[in-house]
Amino acid sequence: MLKNTYGYSECDYKKFKSYAWKMLLSFGFTYLFFYNGRQNINLVMDLMKEEFSSSLGTIGVVTSALFWCYAFGQLVSGRLGAFVGYKKLMTFGVASSAVLNVLISFQHNLWIIAILWGLNGFCQAMVWSNGVGVLNKWWPKEKRGFASGLATAFSGVAQVITYLTINLCLALNPEWGWRAGFRYPVIPMVLILIAFIALFKEQPEDIGLAPFEEQDKALQERDAAMAAEIEKKGYFYPYKVLFSEPKVVVFCFISAIAGIGRYGLLTWIPTYFMDQMNLSVKEGIFSSILLPIGQACAMFVFPFITDKVFKGKREPMLVLASIITFFGMITFAFISKQVPATVMLFIVGVFSMVTGVIWAIAGDIGGRALSSTVVGVLDWAVYMGAAIQASIFGFVKEEFGWPAIFVTIGCLYIIMLVLTLLARKMKTKNL
Repeated sequence: MLKNTYGYSECDYKKFKSYAWKMLLSFGFTYLFFYNGRQNINLVMDLMKEEFSSSLGTIGVVTSALFWCYAFGQLVSGRLGAFVGYKKLMTFGVASSAVLNVLISFQHNLWIIAILWGLNGFCQAMVWSNGVGVLNKWWPKEKRGFASGLATAFSGVAQVITYLTINLCLALNPEWGWRAGFRYPVIPMVLILIAFIALFKEQPEDIGLAPFEEQDKALQERDAAMAAEIEKKGYFYPYKVLFSEPKVVVFCFISAIAGIGRYGLLTWIPTYFMDQMNLSVKEGIFSSILLPIGQACAMFVFPFITDKVFKGKREPMLVLASIITFFGMITFAFISKQVPATVMLFIVGVFSMVTGVIWAIAGDIGGRALSSTVVGVLDWAVYMGAAIQASIFGFVKEEFGWPAIFVTIGCLYIIMLVLTLLARKMKTKNL
């Protein structure tokens, strides 16, 4: 069988493949430290609650500021990046987030922190959808699940990096309290940004190559037709197309549930171990760390399985993940010992983490012409879910106890199962 070189000569294909890997890895390593400026607050919520003499519900509302602003930032940043330049917007997002984190560390008013944290969310939103949009210009459809999975796996490992970094910062400067979690962690963010600026290329044309040709000629023609249509009808046309597609709307709801599951656990689990099991910050962090480790595994493995086992069909993986997450969350709600809770947390971390599959779906729906916008729309939905859980779960815990949070997440995954079965039968009309 002849090797598919996607329309390139053998020499140009080697160059294309080499740069495709460089783009994937440069984006991945940039994201590896990016969560230091986003998820750091989850690990110091208890310390902030003590310093500001505030309730857990109020601190939850403060943390939700990032999610609300990130959500609406994602809604516009994917399309904005395609308009002004992916790399420019990503660079600005990383640099601005680092500055805002340092500013937050010097504040003494909780509501000023909330405002700055919201601005940080908007800046953080400038990176993901644009990065995935660039990857879809370097990785053809049959390899897109692998590429989006590996990129998302980096973001999963980034969560582990954040857990370890914050623990180290608290140990180095305990007198700084929660503020330590907003100062040192931005240093690797800025250092890796320098390498990113030097290495990152937005498309094959930037290295003297033509765009790759899809093996599926109908898909190739669809991408070209959509790019021409966008050029003709203007900036807001992609939003009109996407929000008129029932399948995209259904996946927005699926994405929102994925956001509640992922960030509902990441936000509250560290506090759960400290509050419910009377662990120290250090003990709580090392019990909690199996959650992002499990999520990182899922982010890479799930999209790869959809490519190789399910031959590009993404929905069967979502069905399996929904069922196992439901039973895992219901079980976790009634575990009272640290060791079995930690083990179950890893299992739930693996199967609740379905966003890697969602980004592959976004690439399938949008192709090269629309992928960054589709990712932005679906990530908007993810973070709407994240914002909702951050706003209300603190109050849910205070009113009904910790089990209510985990049972709620489990039941939502049954709704995800129903929506996935519905989406499986739907076709896009205008894409």
